[in-house]
Amino acid sequence: MLPAKQNANRVDNDVFAQYESNVQSYARVFPQIFMRALGSEMWDVNGRRYLDFLSGAGSLNFGHNNPVLKQALIDYIVQDGITHSLDLHTSAKAQFLEAMQEIVLRPRGLDYVVQFTGPTGTNSVEAALKIARKATGRTNIVYFTNGFHGVSLGALSVTGNEFYRRAAGVPLPNAISMPYDGHLGDGVDTIDHLDRALSDPFNGIELPAAVILEVVQGEGGLNTVSIEWLRRLEELCNKKGIVLIIDDIQAGCGRTGSFFSFEPAGINPDIVTLSKSLSGYGLPCAVVLLKRPLDVWEPGQHNGTFRGNNHAFITATAMLNHYWRTTEFAESVVEKGSYLSNRLQSLVDCFSPHLIEVRGRGMMIGVVCADPKRASAITSNAFEQGLVIERSGAEDEVIKCMMPLTTSCPELDEGVDILARVIAEELGVRTLRSRKAVSTRSGHDLELQV
Repeated sequence: MLPAKQNANRVDNDVFAQYESNVQSYARVFPQIFMRALGSEMWDVNGRRYLDFLSGAGSLNFGHNNPVLKQALIDYIVQDGITHSLDLHTSAKAQFLEAMQEIVLRPRGLDYVVQFTGPTGTNSVEAALKIARKATGRTNIVYFTNGFHGVSLGALSVTGNEFYRRAAGVPLPNAISMPYDGHLGDGVDTIDHLDRALSDPFNGIELPAAVILEVVQGEGGLNTVSIEWLRRLEELCNKKGIVLIIDDIQAGCGRTGSFFSFEPAGINPDIVTLSKSLSGYGLPCAVVLLKRPLDVWEPGQHNGTFRGNNHAFITATAMLNHYWRTTEFAESVVEKGSYLSNRLQSLVDCFSPHLIEVRGRGMMIGVVCADPKRASAITSNAFEQGLVIERSGAEDEVIKCMMPLTTSCPELDEGVDILARVIAEELGVRTLRSRKAVSTRSGHDLELQV
C-alpha cells in the first residue's frame, strides 16, 4: 500500500478527459492513474499493485527507479550538476562518451562517433536518414514490411504501418518497401528478392542511399531476422555501397540478450540508432552511432535544443558501469529469456490452435493469437488482474512481453500465470492442470479453477 501522505494526492480522471488531446493511447488501454513504481511493479493512486510487462515500451530495461541509477542522479543533482547544455562540453557528457567507448564499442570492435540528436528515437532515425543521403548523394531508403521507425515525417516514410502513415497527411516519398525475412513464406529468399530488385536496370528503382531495419520488430509483431539473412544483407549493402542502418531503439540496450541486437550475427552496421533505454532510467536520450567516414556533417547542420540532457548522461554512465562491464547481466537476460520462452511455448502447446506460436528473442518475446480480438480481450482482462501488457503486430495479434530486464523469475512466473488464467477464462476452460502447459520455475503445476 502507498503511504498515507501519498494516498491524499488523488487525481480525477476528468482532468485528462477535459484537458488532454484525443491522441492519447496507452491511457485508454490501461485506464488507471499511476503514482509510484519500483523495479517491475507499479501502484495506482488507490494503492493497487500492478506487474509491469510493458516497461515504457522498452524504455525501462533496468526497472522503475533503479536504485543504483537513482543514487547517481541524486548525487549529481545535489552537487548542482549541469542539467541542460545544448551541445556544450560537460563532464557528464565526457563520462558517458568514455564509458560508451570503453565498455560497449571498443570491446565489440565498433569504431563509431556519437551524434546526440533530439531526445526521442524518431529524432535519431531522422538524423540517420539525413546523413546517409548526405554522405551518398542518393535519396531513396529501403525499409521492410512491418517495420516501425517513428512517426515524424522522415521516420514515418520508412514505417510500414498504414495506420500511422495515413496520419501524415502528405505523400511519403523516397522510400521503398521490401519484404522482411520470412514475410513471403519459408521458401522465398527475400535477400535474393532485394538483390534482384536493386540489380535490375529495367525495374525503375534507383540505387538507394540506405537500408534501415530492426533485427527484432518491436511494433511489427516481434518478427526476427535470421543470423544468415542479416549477414547476407550486410554483404549486399557493402557490395553496392549502400549504408546499412540498424534501428536498435527498442531491441537494443540488452533487450535481446546482448547490448546490440545484431551482435550474434557479427556484423558491423554503418549506422546504429539508439534511444529508449539508453539512459537506463527512462530519461529522454537518443544518439546516432556513425562510422567515421559517414560523419560528413557541417557544424550545426543537424541540431536540436535538447541534445544535452546531462541527467540522462549520468544515469546512462551508471547503467553501463553497473550492468555491462562483465557478461553476467547479459547472461542473466539470456537465461530468463529462455525460461520465459519455454513458459510461453507451454501456453501455446496447451491452448492451440487459439495461440499459434512464440516470437521474438531474449526478453523481447510474445505469443501470437489466431484471433486479434481475442488478444485484445486477453490483455484487457490481464490488466484487470494486475498485469500491464500490450500487443503488437499488423493486427495487434501478438501479446508482447516487455518487462524490465531486472524482473525476477518469481515475477516472470506471476505474469505468465496471470496470462494462463485469463486465456483459460477467455476460452471457457473450467479446470486446467498440466505440467507441460503451465509448470512454473519451481516445477510445480499451476491449477486453474475458472
